[in-house]
Amino acid sequence: MASIKLSVERLTEGLYIKLPLQWTDHPFLLNHFKIKDHQQIRLIKNLGVKFVYLIPEKSDTKPLDPDTPVDALTEDESHFLDRQAEKLWKEKQGRITRLKNYKLKLQRCEKNFNRSMGQLRSIVGKIKSRPVTAIQEAEGLVEDMVDALLESDSIALHLMNDSKESEDIYFHSLNVAILSMMLAKSCGKSAREIKTIALGALFHDMGKLKIPSAILRKTTPLTEPEQNYLKLHTKYSLDLANLAESFPEAAKPILSQHHELLDGSGYPSQLKGDEIDNNAQLVAIVNAYDTLCHPQDPNKARIPYSALSYLFKNKKEQYNSDYLALFIRLMGVYPPGSVVQLSNQQLGLVISVNSESLLFPNVLLYDPSVPSNEAPIIDLEESGLRIEQAIPPHKLPENVHTYLNPRIRMSFYFDADD
Repeated sequence: MASIKLSVERLTEGLYIKLPLQWTDHPFLLNHFKIKDHQQIRLIKNLGVKFVYLIPEKSDTKPLDPDTPVDALTEDESHFLDRQAEKLWKEKQGRITRLKNYKLKLQRCEKNFNRSMGQLRSIVGKIKSRPVTAIQEAEGLVEDMVDALLESDSIALHLMNDSKESEDIYFHSLNVAILSMMLAKSCGKSAREIKTIALGALFHDMGKLKIPSAILRKTTPLTEPEQNYLKLHTKYSLDLANLAESFPEAAKPILSQHHELLDGSGYPSQLKGDEIDNNAQLVAIVNAYDTLCHPQDPNKARIPYSALSYLFKNKKEQYNSDYLALFIRLMGVYPPGSVVQLSNQQLGLVISVNSESLLFPNVLLYDPSVPSNEAPIIDLEESGLRIEQAIPPHKLPENVHTYLNPRIRMSFYFDADD
């Protein structure tokens, strides 16, 4: 939007302005906002700036005339203003500290994610030649993740870095395992059940290692023979698990039944309702969600918000309704990876959802006055802002898209609060 350079002497309530300062150089929550009272005007003038940028399209009124007389501050008003400025600065410093701590948490989460991904690559590399070792390592990986998940009451789900195209199976498998574990925890399942679900989710698509890449990578509709070949991956996954006697029997139905649907329209056995293993029903929802976000044809990929809405509106008869409702609560209305427009019209990227505040995720803001690697991350509940709508990344202006860097592939990992 076009902006106009405006003298601070012409400020009045209702103007939408942008400060010519870095986010850390003023006490306000955001670099641009609508002026709500005369106190904010006094605070802006006390920053020592001679002008601000006016955004007429977002303003409710017009600037004061240049010759409008300025009221002098009384001594009491000046002291009050100083106290308010000091209060705002303390709040701002608190936000900056929390932002630094939050970014440290993200770094820790990213480190754990990369370690888990490395372990999964090692497991997959051994699954055919050394299945017993692979299963043992997978059980160790699952044990560590579940223990971390259960140690804390407050769990945040974070958006991770992009994946490499050639490693789709790893990222999909870890995604489904992570989200299935979190869903199982929210259902109140025991540690033993969560570990069974996590192991089954981790191996649910390993049979695709035996499917030709030409079929897996094909972006045009599959022929019927190709579809039938692809559907064999459930059998192949089970075959791989059966190579190791130690693979838990309770996890095997997840491998063979995660494409079965309650109405009998799934595969490979067209099972219906309670004929489908309960844990397989749980993993099926998570698998469907991640597949909607990352289909074989990238042009058909849905944004997280759209994927959840699609499952809820169109697939309720095919999936366990209790698990689906809990999954939507777990992910939040706007899951990590969603590009959103806020109530102040600012754009941002949802990067984490806290299970304690589902409607108020943490959002990385688009602010061209701040380097992208220093972009503020705000807690919506604290900010008083709300999300108005989700925006498909391809509709973003190029400069906004580059800044926010919405992921082509969304990968998730959790972080337990200390």
